[in-house]
Amino acid sequence: MAQNDLDQRHLETLDRDLNRFSALEQATAYASRPMMGLGVSLVFILLAGLVAFYLFGQTGNTLVVVIAAGFGAYMALNIGANDVANNMGPAVGANALTMGGAIAIAAVFESAGAMLAGGDVVSTIAKGIIAPQSMQTASIFIWAMLAALLSAALWVNLATWVGAPVSTTHSVVGGVMGAGIAAAGFAAVNWPTMYKIAASWVISPVLGGIIAALFLWFIKNRIVYRDDKISAARVWVPVLVGIMGGAFSVYLALKGLKKIMKIDFSSALMIGLVLGVIIWLVMIPVVRKQAEGLENRNKSLKKLFGIPLVVSAALLSFAHGANDVANAVGPLAAIVQASASGGFADAVSIPLWVMAIGALGISFGLFLFGPKLIRMVGGQITKLNPMRAYCVALSAAITVIVASWLGLPVSSTHIAVGGVFGVGFFREWDSQRRMKRARMTVPQAVEQPKEERRRRKLVRRSHFLTIIAAWVITVPAAATISMLIFWIISSYMGGAS
Repeated sequence: MAQNDLDQRHLETLDRDLNRFSALEQATAYASRPMMGLGVSLVFILLAGLVAFYLFGQTGNTLVVVIAAGFGAYMALNIGANDVANNMGPAVGANALTMGGAIAIAAVFESAGAMLAGGDVVSTIAKGIIAPQSMQTASIFIWAMLAALLSAALWVNLATWVGAPVSTTHSVVGGVMGAGIAAAGFAAVNWPTMYKIAASWVISPVLGGIIAALFLWFIKNRIVYRDDKISAARVWVPVLVGIMGGAFSVYLALKGLKKIMKIDFSSALMIGLVLGVIIWLVMIPVVRKQAEGLENRNKSLKKLFGIPLVVSAALLSFAHGANDVANAVGPLAAIVQASASGGFADAVSIPLWVMAIGALGISFGLFLFGPKLIRMVGGQITKLNPMRAYCVALSAAITVIVASWLGLPVSSTHIAVGGVFGVGFFREWDSQRRMKRARMTVPQAVEQPKEERRRRKLVRRSHFLTIIAAWVITVPAAATISMLIFWIISSYMGGAS
């Protein structure tokens, strides 16, 4: 008996030790993940420098180009960690995609967009933010672009760590502006362009939010609140998917295929109209087959929006890769051209190896660091399901089209997150409206206490305020960091020369 008790105590001790060992293994694996990400990122940055050294050739400016390639790789990693979350977050939050599936789709389509349809030309000094003639020498221009690239990357890195999705394009713009001010004073900045960018802080999220809210209102009124939801879905889901197909056709024609072909706005609209009608007709029998046997409840409707949501996420990633990656690697391309030719007043062509650094960097950054922002955009601002996430994705495409028609500058990041806010605030408004109507119908219903109403808000105010603050200070913060970096570089390089 005593031996049995002793054996039992030994087994319990062994179980406790094994549990401790298992917990230690899990803690070690959790702690090692950030270290692994940093290690892979450092290797990628070093490889980018080696590629630049090999392809650029050994000249007097080789070291500068190698350093710039490292900065460009660092910036691309941060784009993958931050910006891509806006395209994939809604689909993951709605459980239409797993995290692994989202990362795989985004890596493929972001890279394809960057390599196949990426911006073939970026106008001088990041789209006319500063005047070329204000730069006295090619060396000062190169220092300014180095400062802009590093400051933008540092700011996006900080925003990702805080958990705020910010515009990488605005970060680059702020970096270029700050370096230009440090190099040539405030007169060097193209202030009308900066005013337009400042206006986009308001225009992008508001327009994206309104359009997303309108589509959610339409879906609720035409499908969700109907007695026979499935019959209503058979009619309207093909129409909505057709609208999405047409909108994305116009979006890609205007923003994603500039390198392959030039398409004016009216032609893009005609293409979108034709393809939208075709997709609508094709989807009628598809949705009818999908709807067979579905129960007449809201949960059944999610199945009908799943595939369109995945497709929209992939198309958004392709367009983002084509449009925004070129902006991010633009300063690197400008440094390469100025280092090779000594000139910096002409339009800047982006070499293939520079675009490759941008495309691969985005994929690595997304894989290593992207899940944090994807979860935040997809589920921590407001709860998303396939219908709500579909409205966010559709609003992103339509907002870009409307903005192009009106000639307004917009940020894809601000549009997507604004769409999430729009969906969340519409849900709050709709919930309060329905509760008031219920109280009018049932007078004896007890109104909820104020504290309970505040707790039941459907948009997390802390995330809302953090993100808005990050948007507002992106350009001035990146500009300030860039000015400091430019002064350090110029003092060191000037002293060295």
